Amino acid sequence: MLASGLLLVALLACLTVMVLMSVWQQRKSRGKLPPGPTPLPFIGNYLQLNTEQMYTSIMKVERYGSVFTIHLGPQQVVVLCGHDAVKEALVDQAEEFSRQGEQATFSWVFKGYVTFSTWESAKSPRRFSMATLRDFGVGKTGFLIEALRGTRCSNMDPAFFLSRTVSNVISSIVFGDCFDYEDKEFLSLLRMMLGSFQFTATSTGQRYEMFSLVMKHLPGPQQQGFKELQGLEDFIAKKVEHKQHTLDPNSPRDFIDSFLICIQEEEQNPDTEFTNKNMLMTVIYLLFAGTMTVSATVGYTLLLLMKYPHVQKRVREELTQELGSGRAPSLGDRTRLPYTDAVLHEAQRLLALVPMGIPRTLMRTTRFRGYTLPQGTEVFPLLGSILHDPSIFKHPEEFNPDRFLDADGRFRKHEAFLPFSLGKRVCLGEGLAKAELFLFFTTILQAFSLESPCPLDSLSLKPTISGLFNIPPAFQLQVRPTDLHSTTQTT
Repeated sequence: MLASGLLLVALLACLTVMVLMSVWQQRKSRGKLPPGPTPLPFIGNYLQLNTEQMYTSIMKVERYGSVFTIHLGPQQVVVLCGHDAVKEALVDQAEEFSRQGEQATFSWVFKGYVTFSTWESAKSPRRFSMATLRDFGVGKTGFLIEALRGTRCSNMDPAFFLSRTVSNVISSIVFGDCFDYEDKEFLSLLRMMLGSFQFTATSTGQRYEMFSLVMKHLPGPQQQGFKELQGLEDFIAKKVEHKQHTLDPNSPRDFIDSFLICIQEEEQNPDTEFTNKNMLMTVIYLLFAGTMTVSATVGYTLLLLMKYPHVQKRVREELTQELGSGRAPSLGDRTRLPYTDAVLHEAQRLLALVPMGIPRTLMRTTRFRGYTLPQGTEVFPLLGSILHDPSIFKHPEEFNPDRFLDADGRFRKHEAFLPFSLGKRVCLGEGLAKAELFLFFTTILQAFSLESPCPLDSLSLKPTISGLFNIPPAFQLQVRPTDLHSTTQTT
């Protein structure tokens, strides 16, 4: 009884201290930060937010203007809405907003290294990474086509096929090898990445972002998320160790080899950012982002084309007209396929895969739009608010690829098309992701027609979860080879 009483007293004391610190922090910043809803001690605006639809909840606070403050638990966050506010921060005041912000789930494994550090300390590895990704190029799409043919027009969830193929593309670049698609180690890797990806967007994941100081010590789904991230790190560490023993500095085989060579070349530089830990963290980032973001976007685009058969028909007609049926698409074909390119852009705009953007932390105390934002202030640049801005994209909730075409049917760029963010923290794998999206999508549409096993009006396009990521809805799909489809139509 005595021990239980002491434990209760200790818990109450901890809660009291946290509440007092929260109140002190809020009073300290009052008058400096933009306006926002009144927070409660420690829990902030938690009761006013729906953690299952966090992005939508935050957007409802926009009545305070394009720049406002919310309290996610004890953490104060300045939110930027719309193209003008985000561009002004991330481009016009790029240095001040260049530090990548904290994300409690990923910080557990990244621990402040390259992808979650300041721009100044990360820029050399980032430049190297972007250049190396271009050098090694993209993988092949042959397996995906054969796997889809193997379904023999039966109902299937395309997510499994897409994630395996997309992951093998980035694996071939990072590790120099593709995995066997039934390899247990490879399937375990996919499971870990998918679990981490989904956890960050769930209600529990959003609560963990708010209350990580407490929740990291408690049982719950967050502990499984930690295990999956740790398993991912261990998997890559073993791969790196093997490559260190077989490295030939004169003949790099892949991304890891190239990074290891840079580590050797700079081993006498005490300030180098080319370290084993930074390499490990960069590889995790590339695998995670390169697999989950591309496969989710391609899958969502297929769902859209199933929902809108007239768009699918127009894409396939353009592919047939420009490429015929015997030549596989290549990156050089993009300019010849303006409507196809427009469909891909519109699908990314509508999905807004990372609606809240990647958080930033202010490098120094900054004046922004008449407010004083203290050093260390967390900032959310809401990319979804740009991609769905009705003043830029008319009827933003509609799927309309023609908004990316000019009057002559040529593809036209939109300054506000920013699914990969902008400024100094633009997505590391943007070029690779764009290439993969184009090649996977065009290859599938050239080889197959897409059909829905259920009524088209029952297909939902709304994300099932809208947190850090918009998780597209699961769906069933039938793929019919174009030669078989043509025969069926003729008969």
